[in-house]
Amino acid sequence: MSKSVCEFKPLNVGRFLVWTLFAVVLATVPLLFTSSLSQTMLSQMGIAIIVCLSYNILLGQGGMLSFGHAVYSGMGSFLAIHTLNKVSGGLPLPVSLIPIVGGLASMGVAILLGWVTTKKAATPFAMITLGIGELVWAMSLMFPEFFGGEGGVSGNRVAGAKTLGITYGPQIQLYYLIAVYTFVCTALMFAFTRTPLGRMLNAVRDNPERVEFVGYDTQKVRYFAFIVAAFFAGISGGLAALNFEIVTSEVVSGYRSGAYLLFTFLGGATFFFGPILGAILMVLAFVLLSEFTKAWLLYLGLVFLFMVMYAPGGVASLIMMNLRVAVYGYLRKLWVSYLALAFTALVVLIGAGAMIEMVYHLQLNSALGTELTFLGATLDSKGLNSWFGAVFVMLTGVGLFEVCRRQFAREWSQIQENIEKEIKRREAL
Repeated sequence: MSKSVCEFKPLNVGRFLVWTLFAVVLATVPLLFTSSLSQTMLSQMGIAIIVCLSYNILLGQGGMLSFGHAVYSGMGSFLAIHTLNKVSGGLPLPVSLIPIVGGLASMGVAILLGWVTTKKAATPFAMITLGIGELVWAMSLMFPEFFGGEGGVSGNRVAGAKTLGITYGPQIQLYYLIAVYTFVCTALMFAFTRTPLGRMLNAVRDNPERVEFVGYDTQKVRYFAFIVAAFFAGISGGLAALNFEIVTSEVVSGYRSGAYLLFTFLGGATFFFGPILGAILMVLAFVLLSEFTKAWLLYLGLVFLFMVMYAPGGVASLIMMNLRVAVYGYLRKLWVSYLALAFTALVVLIGAGAMIEMVYHLQLNSALGTELTFLGATLDSKGLNSWFGAVFVMLTGVGLFEVCRRQFAREWSQIQENIEKEIKRREAL
């Protein structure tokens, strides 16, 4: 008994410290980044964290590849914005509870559509979600009375009773509301993964035939998990409605569902904290990267391709692998290899980026002349020297990167063997 307590006590303390740190970060980060842009981005990150974690209930926990998750976050947004307008008209409901209305609305939609959606798994499930997503998106343009047509539905979050003088007019007030929802929803979704339903969802993902053999209905497990995921997606949609004060048909589009899939995968669907990293990357890409270049979607696609090839577990898997190496004291042996990989990857990016920017300049800005500025250098989009230089830099970087990657792979393999030997030695003691 005492041994069991000793084994679990450090784990519980570690979790307590992680959750405390998470709460502290949510509470203090707007005090460090005080500009209006920073507060807006932080608010969007909180919303994105909830929706990516909800999507990971399907993808990471249940192995269900959905192409229509935006239906549930989007329907939560529409119901929330309509409720907000009712509050402006005199409905006695606190604005702070409107996201829960969005969550309940999305749960209702999931109860209605989820039974059909979860009848199949794997590829058929993905195709059904894609079809339902396209159906709802088409309906959003066919029924302007509810969806608002192309202009969407707008509202005013400075409405209803002003509890403790909070109006949610200033962005900082809304951020802290989003932060509270982010922390609570993250904790609840983590707790869900520890429930019998959450554990059974993992079993359905890994071996559905065995789950059926022991007497569980795999469709019901998927169905209930689908409803839970929709509820949290609806909460994120309600928060988005308060944040932007307008909801358009784009929130239920396939483009939005694809973004959830892309960044949940990039963050790391196999780890609980992976979607949190993916959500942060999503906001940075949509808000900052899109301001730097018109080709930001192409760069994003290249990053996704690179991650699929070299780190299919996402950013979270890279962190955990290196954390394991650091625990055994081998990380310091890899810093030179990491530095070489980073430098050569940067060289590849510079060469490829120069070519991409010249192509986009020829297609979109040819009326402004043939010259453009890239990283402080002047390039001629129709000049042979610029194209030759860009190709040379990229190919040189690719060659050097491959050499460094192979050397790193050998070092990594040797370190993993040493770690396995160390584990066996400790087990033998």
